[in-house]
Amino acid sequence: QVQLVESGGGLVQAGDSLRLSCAASGRTFSDYYMAWFRQAPGKEREFLAATKWSAGHTYYAESVKGRFTISGDNAKNTVYLLMNSLKPEDTAVYYCAARKDVDYNYWGQGTQVTVSS
Repeated sequence: QVQLVESGGGLVQAGDSLRLSCAASGRTFSDYYMAWFRQAPGKEREFLAATKWSAGHTYYAESVKGRFTISGDNAKNTVYLLMNSLKPEDTAVYYCAARKDVDYNYWGQGTQVTVSS
């Protein structure tokens, strides 16, 4: 059974940094794309960043490029999202997701990030 569990969310102030973690279990994820998305109230889910552990590739949405960094620890089956210079508009529920083919069909439960001004 595939399971993705996010952690690390919380309440921070504008300008702070936060690192989210996504612990993956249930299979070998080396050939999977692991990604982070977020969804703010009243808005659609937004892609933020993705990585493929086996290839070492990373991809970012333009909106977070330069501020957010995705990384992975193969030994721990964990993906991270380091978020710097946080803004109030970064407030959202952040989700970890995984895909092997076209669609992201594995999702975590989400972790809330709230950035106060």
